[in-house]
Amino acid sequence: MKQIYTKTGDEGQTSLRGGMRVDKDDIRIETNGQIDHLNALLGVVRNDMPDELLLEVQRELMVIMSHIATPEGEVNPKPLRSKELTVRMEKAIDGLTAEKSIGFVLPCSMLHVARTQCRTVERRLWTLNRQFAVEPDVLRFFNRLSDYLFALAL
Repeated sequence: MKQIYTKTGDEGQTSLRGGMRVDKDDIRIETNGQIDHLNALLGVVRNDMPDELLLEVQRELMVIMSHIATPEGEVNPKPLRSKELTVRMEKAIDGLTAEKSIGFVLPCSMLHVARTQCRTVERRLWTLNRQFAVEPDVLRFFNRLSDYLFALAL
């Protein structure tokens, strides 16, 4: 097995896709760190509550992170499915909330922890979008994902 550590980040920089070096607090790295955190939380949720759509969401998060880590002007060969998954989440939300009264809910599950992390990701994406264009479908995807997590927690 190849070594896990490279020592290339010991001076406060890391690589974007393709090898371009940036500071570890670059907004792209920060945003991807927040998405990675969300993905880990979704893994915990799925451990307790298997959900095929959440598995697909987790896979999409990895693709989105790859896109964020792709320097401007370079093409990422991995296609985004954010738009399609947003539509699927909307249908699932409608099904989950059809018979429920929705109001203020006291957070009481890992779904709520994931939902609040999703909101953090959304805020970081809007910050990122001021410097580097973020695909509008990706922005909508995260907004809807937090709604989906809320609906699952009901």
